[in-house]
Amino acid sequence: MERESCFRQIVSYSRRHVSHRRIVDLGCGPGNSTEQLRKRWPNATITGLDSSREMLAQAKAKHPDWEWVLGDIESWKPEQPFDLIFSNAAFHWIPGHATLFRSLISSLTPGGALAAQMPNNFHSPAHSVMQEVALSGDPRWGNALAAAPGTFTVQPAAFYYDVLRKHSSSVDIWETEYQHIMDGPKAIFDWIRSTGMRPYLDRLPDAEQRQLFEELCLEGFQEAYRPNDHGKALFPFRRMFIVAYR
Repeated sequence: MERESCFRQIVSYSRRHVSHRRIVDLGCGPGNSTEQLRKRWPNATITGLDSSREMLAQAKAKHPDWEWVLGDIESWKPEQPFDLIFSNAAFHWIPGHATLFRSLISSLTPGGALAAQMPNNFHSPAHSVMQEVALSGDPRWGNALAAAPGTFTVQPAAFYYDVLRKHSSSVDIWETEYQHIMDGPKAIFDWIRSTGMRPYLDRLPDAEQRQLFEELCLEGFQEAYRPNDHGKALFPFRRMFIVAYR
């Protein structure tokens, strides 16, 4: 439901150009957001780009006649400009956002739109717990996790406005904090384990150390997100939205 809500928020700000002819979905994954773009603009030529062969294989299995491209967002240089450059929850994995966003705006047709959503939850208790565990000085992983907290890149809204205003006819930036009612701290842990915890787990050399790291984080989550009398815990999750027109 949240993914659909994120898409609707972005698209509602992109209605100014209802006849987008060329659209690209950067970081398309298995094609979920690409499907939504197709529903919104059924006559457009839509390209999905992702750096994961596995994700693209899933997307192509569902829609073999659509265009899927293997590539990195940071090195993406289109031969022709696009009317809409769309990205849902991908840019936070990429450094150098000033260069990235200037390049994306320059890859639009005149009047074209850049529409992006990024998680902006990296100062939450969940991320604080992971950082504390990672930097605790545990000899079992030493300095292996020192760089993990810096994996994600999301700047303040003023940064994106300052970068984009010089190259755009208009810029809209806003944030929404979703209040997820979860089935206790273990459910929050399971959510984060497959996303925000990946940079930590990927740096650990074996299953034993990964299991230990997860156990220590779960202990911290249980303190940070204490369940109520019904076993539920509130998990606030903030996301940033950016829509800029060239």
